[in-house]
Amino acid sequence: MKLFRLALTLVLVPLCSIANAQSWPSRPITIVVTYPPGGTADMMARSISVPLGKLLSTTVIVENKPGATGQIAANYVAKSNPDGYTLMLDASSFAVNPSLFKKLPYDSNKDFKVLALLALYPNVLLTNPNFAPKSVKELVALAKTKPDEIAYATSGNGSAQHLAGVMFEIKADVQMVGVPYKGGAAALNDVMAGQVPIFFGSVASSKPYVEAKKLNALAVTSKKRVNLFPSVPTMEEAGVAAYEVYEWNAIFVPSGTPEVIVKKLSDAVAAVMQLPEMKERVISLGGEQFQGGPNDANQFIQTQFQEWGKIIRDKKISLD
Repeated sequence: MKLFRLALTLVLVPLCSIANAQSWPSRPITIVVTYPPGGTADMMARSISVPLGKLLSTTVIVENKPGATGQIAANYVAKSNPDGYTLMLDASSFAVNPSLFKKLPYDSNKDFKVLALLALYPNVLLTNPNFAPKSVKELVALAKTKPDEIAYATSGNGSAQHLAGVMFEIKADVQMVGVPYKGGAAALNDVMAGQVPIFFGSVASSKPYVEAKKLNALAVTSKKRVNLFPSVPTMEEAGVAAYEVYEWNAIFVPSGTPEVIVKKLSDAVAAVMQLPEMKERVISLGGEQFQGGPNDANQFIQTQFQEWGKIIRDKKISLD
């Protein structure tokens, strides 16, 4: 009898999963955002929530669970029911955290499945207008004569801005000093005030200050020029070869989510991202849409794990 019950369970459980997947969604879906309201990740989640809900004939709720560079939200989603009703929208810190922290309460590789990489956001190399170098070549030349003397502000050790600076040091073969601040706003303010000469900032948030001549934009960190700064060269055009750094937003589900639901979700997100208003939204945030499906997104993220992991280990970057 026990063997019969076990056999019956093994048959019925997959059938129930298939039935649930076929009726999905039958209630609201929640997108858990790893950062506070107002940032790029939050804005992207809220931008896709309404059209995604319409496409799936349900309501899509955005819930912010900030803290610990995304770990609080990621841990919550990793341990949630893998039924397609709890999604996570995270940023590039997702690929940095496994190397930056000795231990995470989840496994970044095993506990999540990526649905889509929504957009890539390059940074822009900004300098105080009174800083002598007016181009990347001039900055590199000066840095080579003054190793470990030129500082760049960051929003904290291991932050996207810090890693962009470290990558610049590696690719340009210079030694500079990262100065950590408690957030990008404080770092940006001190660069404008002349306390620190350099900052790798967000394209969208820095644009007003560049237009007001409060900051100089020397180069963007993307492979091609960005729409918000069409006259600003890429880092490669400016003389630093093989330099390409992005912040990014991707959307995930817990591993174990039925493949039929994963497919429905990834197809729906891809359709939403093709809407004209979403394309305009990404451009307004200084980004570019990622070209590729879930497999391409996963490959990109795996590369990010490896690239940033090596840099963090080689440069002994820590939060101490």
